[in-house]
This record gives sequence, C-alpha cells and structure tokens, in this order.
Amino acid sequence: MKVITTHLNADFDCLASMLAAKKLYPDARIVFPGSQEKNVRDFLKSSDYSFQFDKLKNIPLEDITTLIIVDTRLAGRIGPFEDVVKRKGISVHVYDHHPNTPQDIESEVSVVRERGATTTIFVELLREKGISISPAEATIMALGIYEDTGSLTFTSTKQEDLEAASYLLSIGANLNTVSDFIERGLSAEQVSLLNDLIQGLEIYNINGLPVAISTASLENYVGDLAILTHKLKDMENLNVLFVLVRMEDRIHLVARSRIEAVDVAAVAHDFGGGGHTTASSATIKDMSLIQAKEFLLNILREKVHPIKLVGEMMTYPVKSVHRDESIKSAEEIMTRYSINTLPVLDGNKPVGLITRQIVEKAIFHHLEKEKVSDLMISEFSPVHPDTPYHRVDEIIILGKQTLVPVVNDSGDLEGIISRGDLLRTIYGDTLKKPAILHPKEGTTRYPFSKNLKSLMVERLNERILKLLDDVSDAADRMGFSAYLVGGFVRDILLRIENFDIDIVIGEDGISFAESLAERVSGRVRSHRKFGTAVVILPDGFKIDIATARMEYYERPAALPVVETGSLKNDLYRRDFTINTLAISLNKREGWNLVDFFGGQRDLKERTIRVLHNLSFIEDPTRVFRAIRFEQRFNFTITKQTMSLLENAVKKDLFNHLSGSRLYLELVLMLKEREPVKMIRRMHELSLLRFIHPKIVYSDSMKDLFLDIGEVISWYHLLFTGREAEGWFIYLIGLLDELNDEDVIEVCRRLSISERYKKRLLENRNQIRIAYQKLLSLNEGKGQIKPSQIYDVLHPLPLEALLFMMAKVPQQRIKRAISFYLTKLMHVRIDVTGDDLINMGIAKGPEIGLILKAVRDARLDGLVKNREEELEFIKDMLKKDKKTG
Repeated sequence: MKVITTHLNADFDCLASMLAAKKLYPDARIVFPGSQEKNVRDFLKSSDYSFQFDKLKNIPLEDITTLIIVDTRLAGRIGPFEDVVKRKGISVHVYDHHPNTPQDIESEVSVVRERGATTTIFVELLREKGISISPAEATIMALGIYEDTGSLTFTSTKQEDLEAASYLLSIGANLNTVSDFIERGLSAEQVSLLNDLIQGLEIYNINGLPVAISTASLENYVGDLAILTHKLKDMENLNVLFVLVRMEDRIHLVARSRIEAVDVAAVAHDFGGGGHTTASSATIKDMSLIQAKEFLLNILREKVHPIKLVGEMMTYPVKSVHRDESIKSAEEIMTRYSINTLPVLDGNKPVGLITRQIVEKAIFHHLEKEKVSDLMISEFSPVHPDTPYHRVDEIIILGKQTLVPVVNDSGDLEGIISRGDLLRTIYGDTLKKPAILHPKEGTTRYPFSKNLKSLMVERLNERILKLLDDVSDAADRMGFSAYLVGGFVRDILLRIENFDIDIVIGEDGISFAESLAERVSGRVRSHRKFGTAVVILPDGFKIDIATARMEYYERPAALPVVETGSLKNDLYRRDFTINTLAISLNKREGWNLVDFFGGQRDLKERTIRVLHNLSFIEDPTRVFRAIRFEQRFNFTITKQTMSLLENAVKKDLFNHLSGSRLYLELVLMLKEREPVKMIRRMHELSLLRFIHPKIVYSDSMKDLFLDIGEVISWYHLLFTGREAEGWFIYLIGLLDELNDEDVIEVCRRLSISERYKKRLLENRNQIRIAYQKLLSLNEGKGQIKPSQIYDVLHPLPLEALLFMMAKVPQQRIKRAISFYLTKLMHVRIDVTGDDLINMGIAKGPEIGLILKAVRDARLDGLVKNREEELEFIKDMLKKDKKTG
C-alpha cells in the first residue's frame, strides 16, 4: 500500500502538496498524520471540492510499502508514521523545500528544491510530465504557494514561486478563494492570545543582538499561531521573534527571523522541529513553559554569534594627543577635527582619555598650559580587535566610558570605538531602514538587511558590474578595504542612472589604483599630494580612486587642508547626508550599505541636510550644491539647514570665494536639466548678486530660460551629430540684460578664462549684428533668399544661433534660423577651386567669389548637382566676357 502524508499541524502547503502528489501517485492514499491548522480545517469543512482523504485509524500501518512524505523530512514531525520510516524494506519518497539537516529521513526518492513552497515543486513536476491540473486543483495549489510565501512577499520566495503562481492563475485558480482563506480575520480567542503575546513580549540581548521572546499559556488549543506570530512581528517591528505558547499538554514554538545572524531553523531543530532559516516551528513535549524558555535562551546563546568583532567596527586611523602635550593643543585638535574625546598616548600606547568637557573646564580655570597627562582619565578599558562588540556595549553603557581604545597584542593603538559606532552596529542591521526609493512615486521598500547586491545587479550593466568585481577582487587580494561612495550610491538608491564611479580605499589609494589599472589594462594618473588617482581604461572610461581622507578649514571659505583618515572621516567631510552613503565592495562584506550619518533616512524623507552647523561657513559653495540637489531631486532643504544657509548668505562669505570656485558651481547649475529652477532659487536666496548686482531674475528671464530649453531640446532631436554647449547658451541668457562692461566685470569676478570671455563677448556682438541684418531683410519688399539667410547666420557659432532663436520675438526670424540649422548650414557644393583652375581661371580672389556665387545658387535652388554647377560657372564666365 502507498500512502501520502505530511507533517503535523498541516498547513495549506501540506494540503496542496498532498493533492498534487496524488496526481503523481494515483494509487496512493492521502492521510493526515494528525492535526491541521484551523484555516485548513475550515477550508475542508466549507469547501465544495471533493477530497479523498483516509482517516489515520483506517490505515493499517504495517501494510504500507511506500510512504510519500511532503513538506518535511523530519521523522519527529510525521506523528505515527515515524515508526513506519524506521521499518526495514519500506520505500520512502520525500518532496520538500526546507534546508538540509542532519536529522533528515533517509529516502529512496528525494526531490528537494530551494523554493518558497513545496507546492511549487509539484507544479513544476506536473508541468514537466504534462499532467493536467483542473481549476479547482489550481486554486488549492495557489493557496499552498500564497500561504507559505506570505503572498509572495517572504524573503524565502523564489522566482519559480512567482512563475508557478502565474501558471496556476492562467489555468483558472480562483484568487477570491485564496484571499478568503489567506487573509482571514482573527477569532476572539486569537485576538485574546495576540494580546497576551504583546503583553508577554521581552527583548533579550543575545551576544549583542536584540532577540524578542514572547510566552503565553492557554488551557485550550487555538489555531494559526504562525499567523499570530507574523502579525506580532510586524506590529512590533521585530527582526527576530520566538513565540512559546502552552496549549493543553504541549508547548508550540513558532519563530521568525529577518537577519542572517539568527537561523531559526537551527534553533527549532534542537526542539525536534524544523523549517527555514527565516521561519520555523516545533512542538515541545515533556517541558514546562519556563523550562522551554530557558532551553531556548541557552540554544540562542550557543547558536547566535556576534554580528561583528571590534576590529570590524572600529574607526581608524585615530586622532590622538601625546601625554606631554598641553591642554591647549588638545583643544585645538578637538576643534579642528570636531572630536569630543581623544586617546592620550605614550609612544603609540594609550595611557588615558581626555574629553572636551575636561579641556573646556581647564581652559576656564586658565590651565591651558598644563600637560594633558595631569588631567586625563587614567582609568579606562581598552579592547582587542577580536573582542566581540557586546563587550564594548558593557564598557560604554555600563562603564560610562565615552570612547574605547582598540589595541593590538603589543598594546599599541589600532583604532577606537565611539558611542556612535556602537549604536550603528547595534541598530544598523536590525532597524528597518529604507534602501530603495523611487523618486517619482515616492514609494519605499524596506529590506531585511542593507545588502545592495541584488539592486546593483538589477540596475547596472554587465560592464560596470564587472569593473566593480575587479575592484572587489583587487582589494581582497591586497587586503585593502574598498568602498563605492558619492553620487553613484545615492543615485542607485534613487534608481537614477549614474556611471561616475568613485572608490575610497581605507589604506593606500594610489598603490591600489596601480594594481587595478594593471588588472583592467588601464593607465593611472595619480596625485600623491592628495592621495588620489584616476584609472583610465583603454576606451577612456574613468574610475576615481582616493585614499580615505579627513579635512579641516583654517578659515571660512578657504580651501580645505586634507589629511589621511578613515572611511567615516572621509564621508563626514562631504556636503550633505544624502552624499555620505557608501557600499562596501569587499567580498566578506557582500556589497553592504554603510550609513554613518542617516543618509538613507534623508533620501526617504527627500530632504537636504548638512552634517554640522559650520558646513556653509567652512565651504560656502555648498549653498549652490544644496540648491542643485534640492531642485534636481525635488527635495526640501531642512529648516535647520536653511537657517544655516541663510546665515551664510547674510555674512557675505561668497565674496571671499575664489572666482573659479564660484564659476564652477554656476556652470554645474547651468548644466542641470532645468537651469531656470536653479536661477529662480538663487534669486530667492539673494545669491545672484554675488555674480553681479545687476542680474535680476524676472518673468522675462524665466521665459527666456524656458525658451532656451525648448530650443536645445528641439536641436537635440535633429540628431546632427554636433553637440551644443547648453550651459553656455544659458550663460549668455543669464547675462543678456547686462552691458559689455558689466559682462567683463562678471568674467573678472568669476575668473572666467580669456577664451570664454572672448567667446562670450563676440557671441553677444554677433547676435546683435545678425539680428539687425535679419530685421532689415524682413523689412524688404521681396522674398528673402536662402543665400541671404546663410550669409547672415553662417558666421555665428552654434550656441549663438540657438540663443538667438530662443531670444527673438519675430516668428519669421525664428523660422529663418530653423531653416538655416536644418537645411542651409549643411549645404555643400561639389565643385572646387581646382576645378576652376582647370577651367583656366587664375589663382586669386576671383576663385573665392565664383565659389560663393555657386554656393548661393545651390542654396537658392538654381543648381542641384556638379554638372549644373559647372554649367552655372560657364554661364558666369560668358556673361563676364560680354560685360568685360
């Protein structure tokens, strides 16, 4: 006799898998080993479907020759059939989607695939064998897939699950039925139990990781504990949850995990249960609820490993002060680098800590010349790089030590752990943080971890991915830490295309660049003074490499002084939080997102925020960048950041900026997709005066900028192969109301090169002259000839033509410029000066005059090819002879 069975407390995946198995084993009998979940029982009672199930009591176990087990491979979960699989001579066939375990049943046939539901495996098998599925059967199978994958949302869901669900829908699966039994309301007993679980919820620190455990006790059985556990996890925003509920004479364990550090299947196995790394369950006998909870805690302490070691989370290199230096020196270091606590060294060994509070009080009492060693905190606790980070938790939180030095075996300082480092480690992987945003819809998807590998594979082309793999391999081989930083990271999260690759190396960026260049057959252009390099590939593609740096400003608006620093230092020196995100490219980190300063939060909230209150004072150009990002992404500058920005404008710090820096920011603004928004915002913030006090944003300037945008877009659609410098056209527009003397003053103020200054002035003059000539032609009585239009417009560069087309109000002149750009400027004659010489015409000015006459004839449609051009020349020469 053949029997199909499944695990105790059967769910819809069990039900659907057993029915599907029946189609593969038509002569087998279907038997539940025991109880079913309440929603399955309700479905079986209310359903009009015809099911052929045998009761367990009607099956003589000794007559079973083949046992087909679905949705489990654990003997302890199949009730009375556990004795059957132990019998000699029994043929066991298993179909399962759970991970392998040492306790798996030995089987003759084993079909195990990594899927979100066992039902998916059966759908694949039935399709492979060409076995038909009725709409009723498809509905039950859809129930199995939707339940076990959380309606295709659980992290265990695979592509094949979606394909199977799609196939079932295509052959008649009824989603109304699926919805009725998957999304069911809670009974009064379930609501009461859920309330008990909320009240009994406790958070335990397991090796530094928050783990939630909830317990409850009931005299009667209440079904669907898995659903209640899932609801509790979502309601309380938990990453790891274990629920223990005593019902009648046994304890039911249901567990859920969102993070790799806690494998709930491994925990459930120790209770005789099973499941996935993210979802598992077990039924516990012969234990009290208190014993089960203690046993669970012991298992967790054994199986849950620290998320990180100290060496992985420490900040390095470290700013420090020598014990013999003065309090004043310590104060200067703290102010320069925005540090609140410094390690005090003797040689390279930490001997104490000095805080800003101590330093400020010492200076208040006129003790600035005292040695640091006289006032430092000499009782402190250092740690080793291999120390689990929860030890740092104890030192900082319980010991109230603001900074923890990290020392090697010799006692030398290798790094530090601050309170911020600790909090980021504790909560960085456990809080739901937005990782992927769509800028248009404003939707946010919350991942269970911050790994961006799948997003990058989705968004980037194969070439970029291969380059990043090369960076990763080169960094791992050299033992360096490599991070993708800057706008690339920001834009990939915003789903915006950006191929400007910036890499920060925690060690030596230049030596890394040289190694990478050799790997990708490129060349290196390096700047050792700044620790930066550019790797240039054979096709000209560039990768920017930099050693992690820190910087400080000696005075407002000055260029920064740059020193070697840590990744955190490097990101801290950037303008806004949204630009401080990094992606670790080392294989061990798995392309995880690094967010020290809340950049993800501000991307989600669509805000521009500076990292510290002196940001605009130190570098006023950040004001222009704030405007660019605000207008480009349709973000909002935060209230605090706007206050700081306005204060910087009031202080006239921009007058201290070098002209070249101001000019660079202006050009970048004019290169944006909608420069009119940038200029309007500059006007609102009183910034245009720093370019020239006579520049005023008005309705006419707005209309001009919009017209320029339309003209540039129109020109791009011509696909002429000749690119126009759009930003330069907008610059002409920005300065349009100024006279030439004012424009010269702007060029001086912005340190615009002589080349562009000359070009700007010449273009303005050419536009004025051409406009007057076209007006004169327009006022004439006759039809304007194409050759006349050509003669007027041909001397003008492309940018001047496009500006003129946008600027002039007369439609006839606009059409004339359009006609020139689309037709006339491309007209070429076939005859050459050599042809004229061969016709007996002497070298000299006459040849040029004749060629111009031929060109005019070609433009005016009098000649169409070389033969007609030659005839035209002959006629000209004949007429000249007659008149001569």
